[in-house]
Amino acid sequence: MSTPVSQARVSQRGQTSLPAELRHRWGIEDGGEIAFIDLGDAALVLPGGMARAKAELKSVLTERYNAGLAAIGDPDLADQ
Repeated sequence: MSTPVSQARVSQRGQTSLPAELRHRWGIEDGGEIAFIDLGDAALVLPGGMARAKAELKSVLTERYNAGLAAIGDPDLADQ
């Protein structure tokens, strides 16, 4: 795998192309959905469309939440 950074140019009509390496890795060579999440000063691009993006975000947040609960030393506070 090469460097995980790439760039593309946006046309005057607002169109751009995903780099071939990303299309191959994400399995969207014959077309497919991607989701864009506006982070304010940046955008996050996710393969699989919005449904997959939401599922991934829910998974990450659940994992982080559970890790936070596990880090609490007092078991009586873990379910509060």
